[in-house]
Amino acid sequence: MTIEFPAPTTPAADQAEVFVRYLDYYRETLLSKVAALPAAELRASRLPSGWTPLELVKHLRHVERRWIEWGFQGAPVDDPWADRRDDRWHVGPAESLEQLTAELRAQGEHTTAVARGTALDAIGRPGPRWDGADPASLERILFHLLQEYARHTGHIDIVAELTGGPTGE
Repeated sequence: MTIEFPAPTTPAADQAEVFVRYLDYYRETLLSKVAALPAAELRASRLPSGWTPLELVKHLRHVERRWIEWGFQGAPVDDPWADRRDDRWHVGPAESLEQLTAELRAQGEHTTAVARGTALDAIGRPGPRWDGADPASLERILFHLLQEYARHTGHIDIVAELTGGPTGE
């Protein structure tokens, strides 16, 4: 799926729609770049930090889950750090790009429903996600998610360039 960049001049009904458009754009751009990589590159790392493209996809799914479900909604989450093992990102041998892509898109649909159905100034529920701090507003959480996606989409741009995959926006 390809989504055009959400130009700042395109009218939006409200701020939530702006957040959703940008999150959708970055999520789908990242997924399309990962999908275009050679299969051998999905579980390999080109970077000193050692993360792989599949690990990045899984990480972003869990980032959204931690911030929206566990944080903002205060929902119980059995393993909020399920994208990590031994203090680094982890993907099991049975996890596939197709599975991780479907999980990330489903998480994105949940984020979209929350963003469209909740006032942006609504404050998250107190809970373990906040580690004793006051919960953040939905607007702050969506802004955080947006910067997380923009940063990691830039990271996958670099990996794609190193592997001969697609580059640019």
